[in-house]
Amino acid sequence: MINYLNHDMDKLKDECGVFGIFDKDGLNVGEITYFGLYALQHRGQESAGIAISTGDDILYHKDMGLVPEVFDEKIIDSLKDGKIAIGHVRYSTEGGSYLHNAQPLVTKYKKGSMALSHNGSLVNSHALRQDLEDKGAIFQTSIDSEVMANMLARYSDEGLEEAIKRMISEVKGSYALVIMTEDKLIGIRDPDGIRPLALGKLDNSYIIASETCAFDAVGAEYIRDVKPGEIIIVDKEGLKSIQTPTPLKSSLCIFEFIYFARTDSTIDGVSVYMARKDAGRILALEQPVDADLVIGVPDSGTTAALGYAEASGIPFGEGLIKNRYVGRTFIQPSQHMREQGVRIKLNALRRTVKGKRIVMVDDSIVRGTTSKAIIEMLRLAGAKEIHMRISSPPVKYPCYFGIDTPDRDELIGANLPVDKICSEIGADSLSYLSMEGLLKTVEGSGCHFCLGCFDSNYPMDVEGALINKD
Repeated sequence: MINYLNHDMDKLKDECGVFGIFDKDGLNVGEITYFGLYALQHRGQESAGIAISTGDDILYHKDMGLVPEVFDEKIIDSLKDGKIAIGHVRYSTEGGSYLHNAQPLVTKYKKGSMALSHNGSLVNSHALRQDLEDKGAIFQTSIDSEVMANMLARYSDEGLEEAIKRMISEVKGSYALVIMTEDKLIGIRDPDGIRPLALGKLDNSYIIASETCAFDAVGAEYIRDVKPGEIIIVDKEGLKSIQTPTPLKSSLCIFEFIYFARTDSTIDGVSVYMARKDAGRILALEQPVDADLVIGVPDSGTTAALGYAEASGIPFGEGLIKNRYVGRTFIQPSQHMREQGVRIKLNALRRTVKGKRIVMVDDSIVRGTTSKAIIEMLRLAGAKEIHMRISSPPVKYPCYFGIDTPDRDELIGANLPVDKICSEIGADSLSYLSMEGLLKTVEGSGCHFCLGCFDSNYPMDVEGALINKD
């Protein structure tokens, strides 16, 4: 069911969050994983799952829905008797939102059992799947994560470490993986470092997660980011790191800092909050405007709006109020309610915006439908002028690495020049942050970035790749 009341549907979507823990302190690993996934809920809202290892077997529960909808106290209690747990939250696109595609993916093979949680997307999964099927493999899902699980099982005679190395050498694309066997927790980050993955510690127990905010949620300490191409293996003997070959330059997805990651996370040494605030500051210097008030589109545009206000000297204020209780809906709205969709999620604060020249800051424009609706709402509330400022460059190209991107013909930045986009959404002016300005926000990270959605310079050949709907 499409949620017509959710204005976030006009945003790019990251598809998954992963979490794993190896317990050495007698912890309730199911409960800790539950709260870790709760902190990563922004990375996926379609399904959630947790798997635990009892030492002899792998038990799991997964279902469609948000984390608190999938798990209750009884289910969490049934997942407490384990030393290792992994979890997953997933966002899927049309055609992929089915229970059989939910993760963790739990499999049995001749060496035992394995559970796998994956954030990312493989650009050669179609060819790999065809090759495996030609060799007799049977698939139960339509996700590329099962391709990796199948490859690990197929190469298992070589030993787990060698099987992982061989898989890494053959798959192409993005992946942050947490894998669990009966006695090991494994974290893997793709050689290009496209998707984030971090290592933490809770007392003597190791945790691997998509973002550092998950460590904060469970009281764990952030140790460091998993390096591109690195394999982390945790077992009763401790932690082992294996570094596999990597390209000369890494390619972390820069949209993690623009929109995907939670504001309180740190990725590859850069504070997401500071990157977004710096984006607003630089945007104010690059694209100034005479105005009375700076507002942000909540929640993703708020931090950049604070930076814009600080650098411009224009006061910051709340011009849009978000209804915190609008999430997914199972009620089919009428055409009238579909047209009112943004107004159900957001409302203009008339006393703040009436008669004012407004700078409205948002992180991106994808299709333009939400921006247009919000601008109409502000005009009805009495705003005198509305100057839209975007804290990233125009999105012009699709993503092949785990982001749900509309087709290029749906991306307004790919089809219209800025002045025409301005006219289409009804703003008095529209300006974007430059690419140079964006890269200044992540200086000091020690890594490079994938900018493919802006300039089509992808970190690897994507010709013929299918955009995986995982």
